[in-house]
Amino acid sequence: MTASVREPFRSSVLIAEWPASSAVHALTTLRGPAGVSIAPFHHFNLGMRCGDDASAVTRNRDALVEHLDLPSAPRWLQQVHGATVVSCDHNEDDEPEADAAVTATPGLVLAILTADCLPVLFASDEGGVIGAAHAGWRGLAAGVLESTVAAMQVAPEKILAWLGPAAGPQAYEVGDEVRAAFADIDPRAASAFVATRRGHWLCDLYALARLRLANVGVTRASGGGLCTISDSQRFFSYRREGRTGRMASLAWIE
Repeated sequence: MTASVREPFRSSVLIAEWPASSAVHALTTLRGPAGVSIAPFHHFNLGMRCGDDASAVTRNRDALVEHLDLPSAPRWLQQVHGATVVSCDHNEDDEPEADAAVTATPGLVLAILTADCLPVLFASDEGGVIGAAHAGWRGLAAGVLESTVAAMQVAPEKILAWLGPAAGPQAYEVGDEVRAAFADIDPRAASAFVATRRGHWLCDLYALARLRLANVGVTRASGGGLCTISDSQRFFSYRREGRTGRMASLAWIE
């Protein structure tokens, strides 16, 4: 897919490294150098609801389809930090209120927007079904990953996952309520939190996601080594900047 992509678009995406079928394509966009948005959304902002000029976002989205040679425009969602999953069998112009999507339709591009929350992409072993989930701490606690796995209607042991760029465990500080949302339900989740100061903890979203996935039988999870907060050159970060753009994590079946 990337062989025909020219700069600056080649260096504006991060290809997922996971043992998925060759029929499955998966990537995350970066904040640039492609794109036309201006500060503080510079450059390749794909989020329509973060305060950027709508015409700039539209141009960025059009360029995403054209220069990455996508088979269709992405199926965008209205993300609300919940656990609703939509099953897509054809592309539509509306943006359903959901935080995850699954499809078995070749050429339909699933999309998740993030700027610190964890994007998780899924694929069945044979590449016949894919999924994409938006998993910040609220979504993780609500069960968005478990709901996505169930919606794929594939045996969990036949599902692969890829954990995209998110707030990393050395930089993502949260309060007692976040730790309680996980550790009070599953004591094993306590290991994903490291105390910093009274009532505050460093939180490992990647560890929480792997635990949640393993609980439902998905044990093959790649990725999980990047931090959006720490890497201002490549990633948007709401925690770092407040007013900022959004990256898109995409998956589709050839």
